[in-house]
Amino acid sequence: MRPILIIEDDADIAEGLRYNLEREGLEARVALSGEQGLAAALDPTRPPALIILDLMLPGMSGMELCRRLRREPATRRTPIIMLTARSSETDRVAGLDLGADDYITKPFSVRELVARVRAVLRRTDELSATQYEDGRLSINFDDMRVTCDGQPVKLTRKEFSLLATLARSSGRVATRQRLLDEVWGYEYYGDTRTLDVHIRRLRQKLGPCGECIETVVGVGYRFIGCSDAAGREPDEDDPGAPRKKA
Repeated sequence: MRPILIIEDDADIAEGLRYNLEREGLEARVALSGEQGLAAALDPTRPPALIILDLMLPGMSGMELCRRLRREPATRRTPIIMLTARSSETDRVAGLDLGADDYITKPFSVRELVARVRAVLRRTDELSATQYEDGRLSINFDDMRVTCDGQPVKLTRKEFSLLATLARSSGRVATRQRLLDEVWGYEYYGDTRTLDVHIRRLRQKLGPCGECIETVVGVGYRFIGCSDAAGREPDEDDPGAPRKKA
């Protein structure tokens, strides 16, 4: 079992978290600074399954550390739960935009934290699936094969990556920034309309399965699958959404 890495400068809080996680059968290790946390996260002999990251760290801040972790290939997809005394919406959004998977404010319930750790780990296990299938749309993540109603769909590598990213987060909103970061990379500084163009082309190529991608106006997109999309009215605010024939 890969360990949970706790990056927290308050030794009492860190040890309390470690004790409670291990009591629940989860292995845990502690780093008391951002620099120690970065080294532990990148340790190839004991890569963490999940990172609990305090934002108020001495030296390298939690925000900067999160940014570094998301740029490293080894930790780019490692789930991160941010832990902080800051509770404003701006701080939460900033943390999530950097790539955090969840956000818990101090003081917190240990039982709630453990429950959230388990929930994030379950989602991570779901993301490790090699196939998506809903009866109409089939996606093979390993072989990059897509079929709709049994017919093959030819996609570019970028289009497939976009579809796979959405499908692996099925039912949850993927923000525009997250999609740009994961599909185009963290160094991408181009026009964000590139995402909309690719979504439009992806829907067109998917044909009758194109409605599996739902527009969340002002936020991003959500993969809802073809079964859920059946009978859904086209999004009038999204010119790229497929229209049903009369």
